[in-house]
Amino acid sequence: MVEIRKFHVSDISQIVMLFYETVHSVNKKDYTQEQLDAWASKDDEELRMESWKDSMSNNVTFVALIDGKIVGFSDMTKNGHLDRLYVHKDFQRKGIASSLINALESEASRLGLTELDTDASITAKSFFEHHGYKLVKSQCVERKGTKLVNLNFESTAL
Repeated sequence: MVEIRKFHVSDISQIVMLFYETVHSVNKKDYTQEQLDAWASKDDEELRMESWKDSMSNNVTFVALIDGKIVGFSDMTKNGHLDRLYVHKDFQRKGIASSLINALESEASRLGLTELDTDASITAKSFFEHHGYKLVKSQCVERKGTKLVNLNFESTAL
């Protein structure tokens, strides 16, 4: 059974580890090793822990737990930009991402927001389309000198 709760600062190390492992396993079908390393570098973990702790504390952030273990997380800014949504590599396709996005959308609605937007990986394309998000554009971003394609989506179905 999945439990969704608000983020605690003490969650950050589990979240950063989950992010790294997920990107390097789930996204490898759509991105090269060089792209994965630029996106989620082991060398950036300490910096990521500090910066994400701050941004996740300021954003609307939820974690998904099974038996007390964090198996997913998501966050959005107060103006409706869905910043991060990741599910542990061993817990894919179990409804966890849907539970997390539903929690964010409920909170967005409560805050009076009428739309959300996100920049998602190629890997997440079908997930966002399934949840009614419309593809706005494909875009190329650069991380550590490496180009990665991601997709900009928006939803107005709140």
